Amino acid sequence: MDGDVDAPVEERLLAPVLIKLGDKVSTDDISPSGTAVLMFRSNVPAISEFCFRNVDPDFVARARAAGGGVIVGGEIYGQGSSREAAVLSPLHLGVRAVLAKSFARIHRSNLINWGIAPLEFENPADCDAIERDDVLDFESLRESLAAGAAVAVVNRRTGARFRVRSILSPRERDMLLAGGLLTQTAAAKSPPHPALSPSGGEGNDRPLSPEGRG
Repeated sequence: MDGDVDAPVEERLLAPVLIKLGDKVSTDDISPSGTAVLMFRSNVPAISEFCFRNVDPDFVARARAAGGGVIVGGEIYGQGSSREAAVLSPLHLGVRAVLAKSFARIHRSNLINWGIAPLEFENPADCDAIERDDVLDFESLRESLAAGAAVAVVNRRTGARFRVRSILSPRERDMLLAGGLLTQTAAAKSPPHPALSPSGGEGNDRPLSPEGRG
């Protein structure tokens, strides 16, 4: 994985667990508040340097070294305020999915809006066996999400197999698969490639004027 932001969901994702968290992780845990952070306001690269700082001071360095990965959490991941930085900071650091036992509703929507897959464990007990730095193999991730099916996951350390899923509306599905709302909107507005004329030129099939004839 390359950590590119706004990238469409991969067909298959092989990613390390960058951090393993417990229940009721708040958006303030993800992206801390305070004057040291607020001075950067909309500067996402700068704000991302504070991501999970009060929970795990080494998170940012670990995410950069890995080139991205996934987050694993417990119940009600993303509770609290709806701050966008709690999604943009992990996204900037290459987070492609969050696995949790359950999500706070607004944060889940924000993850989808920015192209991070919110994945819930079919069996919450499967979460307990995952450790930080485990490498998870999400088989047929894109195909499964597109079909509304469970995603099969293999923990490369233990060999354990488990399933996660994301119940998506058609609008959410299309947005997530595209890589988020901005990417989806940009793709929809992109003009089609100009049609080739019979002579092989692009975008103008009118005959040449007398002055333009060779």
